[in-house]
Amino acid sequence: MENLFRLFASWQDLFIDFLRVAVFIVMAWIGGLKAFKYEADGIVPFVINSPLMSFFYKNSGKIAVNSEGKPVAEYKLYKNAEGQTVQKNIDWHKENRTYIFSYGLGSVIVLIGLLVLTGIWFPRIGFWGGILSAGMSVVTLSFLITTPEVYVPNLGGDFPTPQHGFPYLSGAGRLVIKDVIMMIAGLVIAADSAQTVLKASLNH
Repeated sequence: MENLFRLFASWQDLFIDFLRVAVFIVMAWIGGLKAFKYEADGIVPFVINSPLMSFFYKNSGKIAVNSEGKPVAEYKLYKNAEGQTVQKNIDWHKENRTYIFSYGLGSVIVLIGLLVLTGIWFPRIGFWGGILSAGMSVVTLSFLITTPEVYVPNLGGDFPTPQHGFPYLSGAGRLVIKDVIMMIAGLVIAADSAQTVLKASLNH
């Protein structure tokens, strides 16, 4: 067993580089998808409810009346399900600047992924990639506070205590909570890059 421990300990640097590659894959894939309408539509509830980001959208804060005559946030009336294309919804999102914002956000995410990956060869760059990755994850995790859609809604039912609200994460919420891992990965990458830079400085 001790030999196994030694083996894994000797692979630590390799595993951290694998972590950099993994973060890059996630960032490049998710960031790249921001160029497509379905992904841009999907982030609207997060952005429009965020005090840090809602100003990017034109229709933030607007209220409309749903089919039941109840006031609701306007964006809820123009949501395309994944794989669905409804022209009136697309028109609303164009007016809202949904797609322009998504293109910009996607570019930033891909860039952060590239910085993280570059850290394999250039630790100073990788340090900032790790810091930015962790910072982006903190913003994403703030959606657990600001976005109603991250928790199961109260749609009624036969149980005396319906399972809705905190801590019952919806599909969106389960997606967001995973950024805890991305945040720590960014910090580990930043710390490893900083350590590499300091060691190089001592050797000179």
